[in-house]
Amino acid sequence: MSLWGTAKKPDDNEQEGEGVTGLDDEVSSSRTQPSRMREPDERDRLLPANPRPLHRDAYLDPDDPAVTPYNLWSIRALRFLTVMFLTINFLWWVLLLVSIFISPPGLSTRGSGFFDFSYTTLTAGILLTSLLFFANPSMAMRICQAILAGILLIDIIVIASIGHIRNEEGPPGIASVVWATVMTIWCVFCDRVVAWGKKEEEERLTGRPETRRTLKEWLAVLVGTIIMGIYIVIPLLMTCTLILRARDATLEMDGERYGVDGDKYKVHFTCIGDSKKDVDGLIQPTILLESGEDPLEYDFEHWAYGAYQNGTIDRYCYWDRPGYAWSDNAPSPHSAGMNADNLAEVLALAGEEGPWITVSAGYGSIVSRIFSARHFRDVTGIMLVDPLHEDLLYRIGSPVRGFTLWGWGILSPLGVDRVIGALFGGISREDRVYGNRAYQNGKYIKAQLQENLAANSLTKSEVASGTPLRGIETPLVVVSSGIEVRKDKEWENKQEDLTKITAKLLSWDVVNKAPHKVWSTLEGRTVMEKRLGELVKASMVVPVNRSEVVDGVVEQPKME
Repeated sequence: MSLWGTAKKPDDNEQEGEGVTGLDDEVSSSRTQPSRMREPDERDRLLPANPRPLHRDAYLDPDDPAVTPYNLWSIRALRFLTVMFLTINFLWWVLLLVSIFISPPGLSTRGSGFFDFSYTTLTAGILLTSLLFFANPSMAMRICQAILAGILLIDIIVIASIGHIRNEEGPPGIASVVWATVMTIWCVFCDRVVAWGKKEEEERLTGRPETRRTLKEWLAVLVGTIIMGIYIVIPLLMTCTLILRARDATLEMDGERYGVDGDKYKVHFTCIGDSKKDVDGLIQPTILLESGEDPLEYDFEHWAYGAYQNGTIDRYCYWDRPGYAWSDNAPSPHSAGMNADNLAEVLALAGEEGPWITVSAGYGSIVSRIFSARHFRDVTGIMLVDPLHEDLLYRIGSPVRGFTLWGWGILSPLGVDRVIGALFGGISREDRVYGNRAYQNGKYIKAQLQENLAANSLTKSEVASGTPLRGIETPLVVVSSGIEVRKDKEWENKQEDLTKITAKLLSWDVVNKAPHKVWSTLEGRTVMEKRLGELVKASMVVPVNRSEVVDGVVEQPKME
């Protein structure tokens, strides 16, 4: 055996060994392959067994989850405070929501209450957006939040500087807009601090600040910026609405505003004309108007002024129920009986002592009947124009109608229709305060919502307490809409039932082509004025000698 042969044999053995070893490795790998491909179960590790190796310079990869601003306790503290502010805001939001339906002591405002609720809702959205994108700060969101804070600051100036708006919003409204402004500035501060913390952690853990963003981060920035853009539009529209409210506050009114219910709110009241004696020394009662579903100044008062100009009546007075035209909103709940009490208080404050002929229409007839029942000695005549019967109050108190009114009330601070109407539709202050656009006003919507909430409970029971009118011979006139009577049999039956609320019916007229607002047609106005003249003649009274009245007491004849 040669030397080369003996030297080659171990090599051959090594090659054979390597071949056997490689075969063994393939067999072992084939045996372990099924175990690697098995489905994970509860015993598997959540994190990989071999973590990502460090860079040669001992820095972490920028995509490593450990590279986060939450490593800093200051960032965690800011997030905790933001969550705490959101919780406080939520409690305030719930309190304002409840106050729309039931006003807690100290939280009732003379306005609608929808503005402070809207500011609080906006604050909740701003804080929630800040928390959702807390770890992804961006210059775009900070700019949007700064613009938002500037608009809210303008709202604070408008509300605080204009007395009428300041009185309507009250402390809850001012506190809500100030809170919204402070929270917006807080979000700007948090975003800036998080951006600083993110940069610091990137420099510490990766060696350099990261300038790139992942697709997920870009989407977060895009969504956050879009949301903040929407939030900018909301207070911008509210600012325009505040400016319109400031403009409407300059509209002059006839008469005065009187504080009622412990001066919690003020209502508008005025009188036109003077009472005169006829040839027999009798004095004509003062006509007391009560509006239907709309502010009285819009059209119902025009008919009364026409009757005054024609000499049919000598004097008439009217007022705006809480929430209508120039009157403030009342605390919730507020029923028709409470309106009747407000009217009696206003008459006393204005020094008006009657006697009265109440003339009312629609829902206002409910208020008028309650007032007449509670002050039947001062009421010498009643005229109802297509009145609402108490058995039909369920139509006013429908839950669907109530929810719809609440929804429109929540949207009313935006004032989109009012702003567009003022800019492009030629809508005037008169239209917005008491005209055909008064229904867009938050105060009017709140008044309608209060009527809805109390219709089937408080109001219905208050009307039932006025049944003593049936035994009193107070002259009564009823004028009904022919259109309503023909299309609704139940309405016709209830109109007939209302002709029996007193023992002395003078007339019941059904004006054929007249709608619910009977006075909107010439025939309706003619019939109404004619019947009002007959009612006035039947209600003439002997004037009371005021010199015999001392401290509100009339001296009675002495007993012998």
